[in-house]
Amino acid sequence: MEDSMIIYDLQCDNEHRFEGWFRSAGDFDAQISRHLVTCPQCESHKVRRIPSAVSISEHRAPSSHEVRKVEEVASTMTAMPSGTQIMAAYRHLVRTMIAHSEDVGTAFASEARKIHFNEEPDRAIRGTPTSDEIEALTEEGISLIHLPVFKDEDLN
Repeated sequence: MEDSMIIYDLQCDNEHRFEGWFRSAGDFDAQISRHLVTCPQCESHKVRRIPSAVSISEHRAPSSHEVRKVEEVASTMTAMPSGTQIMAAYRHLVRTMIAHSEDVGTAFASEARKIHFNEEPDRAIRGTPTSDEIEALTEEGISLIHLPVFKDEDLN
């Protein structure tokens, strides 16, 4: 079973805009209160939710206030982030994935199969499968994300 995620548009006190993915509104609140949400550009912990264009309900016409907020957000967005912003976002993504997954090391292929076939509870795992194991898992229909491993200092 796949976990559903809430995607919030966020902004730090330096006015950098970014997305945050959370399991629930309570998870967002808990992470904010524990200073776990940081800006991927400047690493500020002073983060707040901002209006999102996709949060407007499809079941009713948006109010003029909502339309103005969406237009305001859209008019301040840039088309393509800079290389620095991309690396900051990637650093944030990798740190978040590591913080929210279990390291199963070389047992990755075995654990992935157990989860896929409901022999183990569904959970996020990471590890070091061999290239043959990656190929076999893919052929079995088990979805994987392969991220290059960088040293923390290389992500600056």
